[in-house]
Amino acid sequence: MEAIEQALIAVDHTGIICQICHKPDDAYLSLRSWAKKSGSLITLEKDQYLLPGLIDLHIHAPQWPQLGKALHLPLEDWLQRVTFPLEAKYSDLDFARTMYTSLVDSLLANGTTTAVYFGTIHLDANKILADVCHGRGQRAFVGKVAMDNPEQCPDFYMDKSSEQSARDTAALIEYIQTLPAEADQLVLPIVTPRFIPSCTDHSLKALGEIAATYDCHIQTHCSESDWEHGYVLARHGKTDTRSLDDFGLLTSKTVLAHSNFIDDADMRLIKLKGSGIAHCPLSNFYFSNAVLPVRRILDAGLNIGMGTDISGGPDPSLLQNCSAAVLASRALEDGVDAMRTATDRGRPASRINFMEAFWMATAGGGVVLGKKVGRFAKDYAFDAMVIDTNSPSSNLMVWPDLDSPEDVFHKIVYNANRSNIRTVWVQGKVVK
Repeated sequence: MEAIEQALIAVDHTGIICQICHKPDDAYLSLRSWAKKSGSLITLEKDQYLLPGLIDLHIHAPQWPQLGKALHLPLEDWLQRVTFPLEAKYSDLDFARTMYTSLVDSLLANGTTTAVYFGTIHLDANKILADVCHGRGQRAFVGKVAMDNPEQCPDFYMDKSSEQSARDTAALIEYIQTLPAEADQLVLPIVTPRFIPSCTDHSLKALGEIAATYDCHIQTHCSESDWEHGYVLARHGKTDTRSLDDFGLLTSKTVLAHSNFIDDADMRLIKLKGSGIAHCPLSNFYFSNAVLPVRRILDAGLNIGMGTDISGGPDPSLLQNCSAAVLASRALEDGVDAMRTATDRGRPASRINFMEAFWMATAGGGVVLGKKVGRFAKDYAFDAMVIDTNSPSSNLMVWPDLDSPEDVFHKIVYNANRSNIRTVWVQGKVVK
């Protein structure tokens, strides 16, 4: 952890950090004088702190209206009875625009400067999601969900064919690539097989070929729950990780959501391919039947970031998911069944701390995406948020005589909420 009390971050006209100067360096004094005279100096107030913008690696954009609903159902029932009927509504483009505008605005207000989105099967609705992200200035990866397996997809919500799914995926990629970009393409396409159960082998093969042709990012669910993990083993005789690799879907640009049930061989393959994991601690508690062994993954050197998994995860705040990640690791280490002895209850040496959780929600996410985001460093994009610890409508309390900079940061991770986030920048532009 690095806490800097007096510094200047110089951002160029393209939104990239070009210099960081520390007081009392000569460069600091001259740059501050120039910035003040030119009217470009932004100074934090006494109780404000600048932190990197948050990176959410796993969001189901169409599920925003059902946030906090139906969490009592098993995953497969939740999908078939609640989620798929909602996602089918996005054939109505007015509905799509209303919901996506609300979602993007809310995530920016929560400090999410980079978002990785699952869309729906509808090409035009996915274009609207990309348009909203572009118009609001959020860095985003937008994907058309591929679902063509009639054995697992409802007849009212599935692609007409694997060929149509592939054509629509390519069409969305080409549409997003034509969006205007001043200096950096903020909105990018991402190939999105929902998960292996929802896709035929023909579709999975075609999507792997499309990702290679367009050099695109890829996202999917991987070994999420007992049901999903077991389904792939029964269908392919191998794990999700190895199956995805067979179809060309495991690359250095792949984001694997959840990954709770990956084994040692899977971990070695993920590391070899340079793929990344999106840890979704809240939704794992509700739907995944297991806790991700984050400590083990970090120690093994795999790329890992954080995801809210809206709406399987019922909170859009990545800060809240940071505290949930710490909680999940402690539950894994200590165990939860009081009927077992202490030595037989948990998995030793599994805990992570608040700094590691925040790292996953910022710099770690940038590593997964292969983008220079999530850190304050030269040549990185200036994606940032101001946390106001003096907001009257939050539970964040700082006592100057008692709290060190590390204490303040600790409290921000655990107690800050949307009301504490005063200003948000993406690529040097204010978006909140």
